[in-house]
Amino acid sequence: MGIEESLTRRRCVHELVAEQVARTPDAIAVSYGGRTLTYRELDNTSDELAHRIRAAGVRGGSVVAVVLERSPELIVTLTAVLKAGGAYLYLDPAELAEQRARVVRDAGARFAVITAGTQEQTPDVPTVLRYEDVRAEEAAPVHAPEVVPDTPAYVCYTSGSTGEPKGVVVSHRAVHRLVDNPSWISVQDDDVFLQMTRVGFDVSTFEIWMPLVKGNRLALAPPGFADLAEIGDLIRAEKISVLWLTTGLFHKMVSHQLDSLAGVRHLLAGGDVLSPAHVQRVLATYPHLIFTNGYGPTENTTFTTCWTAGTGGDAPRVPIGVPIDGTTVAVLDGAMQPVPHGEIGELWVGGDGVATGYLNKPGATAEKFVADLDPARPGGRMYRTGDLVRWTEDGTLDFLGRADRQVKIRGYRVEPSTVEMELLRQPGVEQAAALAHTDGAGDVRLVAYVAVGQMPQDNWNAFSTTLRETLRETLPIHLVPWAIIVLPDIPLNGNGKVNRSVLPRAKVPRNLPNGYVVPTDPTEQRLAEIWSDALMVEPVGIHDNFFDLDGHSLLAAELLVALQDEFGVSLPARTLFLRPTIADLAEELRRQIGHNAREPMEATADARVQ
Repeated sequence: MGIEESLTRRRCVHELVAEQVARTPDAIAVSYGGRTLTYRELDNTSDELAHRIRAAGVRGGSVVAVVLERSPELIVTLTAVLKAGGAYLYLDPAELAEQRARVVRDAGARFAVITAGTQEQTPDVPTVLRYEDVRAEEAAPVHAPEVVPDTPAYVCYTSGSTGEPKGVVVSHRAVHRLVDNPSWISVQDDDVFLQMTRVGFDVSTFEIWMPLVKGNRLALAPPGFADLAEIGDLIRAEKISVLWLTTGLFHKMVSHQLDSLAGVRHLLAGGDVLSPAHVQRVLATYPHLIFTNGYGPTENTTFTTCWTAGTGGDAPRVPIGVPIDGTTVAVLDGAMQPVPHGEIGELWVGGDGVATGYLNKPGATAEKFVADLDPARPGGRMYRTGDLVRWTEDGTLDFLGRADRQVKIRGYRVEPSTVEMELLRQPGVEQAAALAHTDGAGDVRLVAYVAVGQMPQDNWNAFSTTLRETLRETLPIHLVPWAIIVLPDIPLNGNGKVNRSVLPRAKVPRNLPNGYVVPTDPTEQRLAEIWSDALMVEPVGIHDNFFDLDGHSLLAAELLVALQDEFGVSLPARTLFLRPTIADLAEELRRQIGHNAREPMEATADARVQ
């Protein structure tokens, strides 16, 4: 498709939703915890809210901060912002206040929509609208004549190579390219999509707007934490047929909740390198299922390439496929020349999915977004992904990882320099380095190293604890290091750069403010060993909280499976949330096993707070 044809074809997202409203006004558009919203109700309520947003002064491309938990009201608000001509900027109410404030300041947002439940998280902007003031009655359609396909639709923040967050500006044109007659997925009239990712995560663009444009039902997951069992129950209860999972969650669902995927028709995953064995297992178990490995940076609107298949094959790697509709790709060397098939190069992408750029950052935009090298696409632009790929013999792309040090932590793209910069701001830190480690559940975690010079070694543990608590107040949770290791010095290589290859990779010392208490019987001892292996921390005391040791939901699910196998008991999914210490968990195990009295170890008499 040429540039001129693209200019005439592309549409605005809210226009596409409005057309679907006209086709199926009484069909269910959104479901959530027993509540439903029809397409007519979605249209009428969003029209009324859009009028108020428009009256507040929002015009084409105005950034509107949206502070609502996942709910039907959130979907109404996002639709209303688009109808009013604005670009929504989602702010998660669960995020740290300072993090939200940083984003609002960087975006220069002047408008916000909140609810009574997020009143305390109200951003510091001149104009704040409350969702509760919407009358939910029929209103005339909103007229925003300045809004065209190139008008920004949303802003999504991501960390970049500078270590500072950047707002990626995505246009209506880019979203339309994602949802308009995709060849990589066949959407059926009775499909049900699940929206489970954070709305500030770019995959939510697919989860939300694909079903609403196609007339499907959009099922919303409850906000906040959901363990594997709860996710499985939700998939079954809502009869989800189209499901997106991040790579880490996909691996764990296939390992522990495979039965819950029986009703899924099309399963999509991505965000990191996929395990071929897991793909093969799910496709062998469910021959009817279609699987897609979706790859793409935020700067190219969710998906750049997709590999869609009905069989897993026996290839040693899962390819990322071919460019989706409206997308071009080039695999280039350092001189921006195409590399031969089979050789590794950096992936550059073009087409209608390329974002407008970084909000209020012309320098960063000019660095990563350049004029398209193809003379057949005059006026087009390309984005430098920083990812290493190669063309395979069958004409698909093989993803090999980042050209720089960016890593994925719990589904988020993370630049370790963000953590390093924050650490270097702290008194007492002379040098800082951060890198990724893999924990006992196969999940990637950040470990930070700080050099403290002549600080007495007796002070290192307290200093490490203080640093980590400080980072919790200034960084999103996925950027807070799993552990901070204190060293007298950080070694450098011959080029004067941090020699990360020689930094210690063994288990890290426990880094908690509470005193260490040793296990008192064989059950507690075995639990401490299992926790230590899973968390890569030693030693683990019987009063240490699993989540204070940086355990998380996916690791909790993995650990519960190990405990069930080890002790031959059945543990509810929320066991670690109700009994998050070894002492509490051991008590539960003894109760189930039938041992009401503890069997002291020889070391019991020596157990004491150290």
